Amino acid sequence: MELYQGIILGILQGLTEFLPVSSSGHLVLGQLFFGITESQLIFDISVHVGTLLAIVVVYASDIRAILVSVFGCLLKALSFKPITHLLKEDQNLKLAMFIIIGSIPTAAIGLFLKQFEHVLFSSPVLVGFMLILTGTILWLSRNFYFSENKKAKFNVKQAIIIGISQGLAVIPGISRSGTTIATGMFLGLNRHTAAKFSFLLSIPAIVGAEILSIRDIISDGLTIDPVTIYATIASFIVGLIALKILLSLVHAGRFHLFAPYCWFAGAMVLLSKLI
Repeated sequence: MELYQGIILGILQGLTEFLPVSSSGHLVLGQLFFGITESQLIFDISVHVGTLLAIVVVYASDIRAILVSVFGCLLKALSFKPITHLLKEDQNLKLAMFIIIGSIPTAAIGLFLKQFEHVLFSSPVLVGFMLILTGTILWLSRNFYFSENKKAKFNVKQAIIIGISQGLAVIPGISRSGTTIATGMFLGLNRHTAAKFSFLLSIPAIVGAEILSIRDIISDGLTIDPVTIYATIASFIVGLIALKILLSLVHAGRFHLFAPYCWFAGAMVLLSKLI
């Protein structure tokens, strides 16, 4: 892979990881466009780490608060002090619990679909259809922009359903951010809560997927070339900008405006295979 190709793919990953247009679908199409047909596992892992770091930077205060609550609860439990009231009153502890619960169906679906990754990640037609599906989901979400003043009754059932939608987003062409945020809104969460939970839920999913992928390439030797390093930096910088743009659009009630792009991109992919 040439340096300019790596940087372009890194920028593509940074943009599409957060904008609701499917990063996996665009990465597959980008690699096919450049004629890159061989496995680029270490490259894919690295650019995903770049966008993961962008999430950590934007949500640093929330992550810190969650970790403080979790460790505080563990210390009290180890000291045999009652923690029942913490589970009821500490919102950060509740959020941590929902992230763990939501991650279970994500992991189960992800591990199941991993068996078919050689098919899923080599079919432009599948990407085209899934992009159209993503656009439809985004468009339907326009009727679910609940007020920020709405007190969302976040519960276990909602966390599980959002986790399922995140697991299905492993399929290229289905936007992880778009699907999970829209699902949260469909379930009655206000747009701020839906977006926040979507990105915090993505952290264990991305970390888990990267760990599994790294295990697959250890036997071949772990080497990172300069192209991968520059691509990762590009994905981080562009991802940071894209994440902030998406959050501003979600909060402004304009999340669904990405639907026409997904429809257009999906249609173009399908037409290119028919012509």
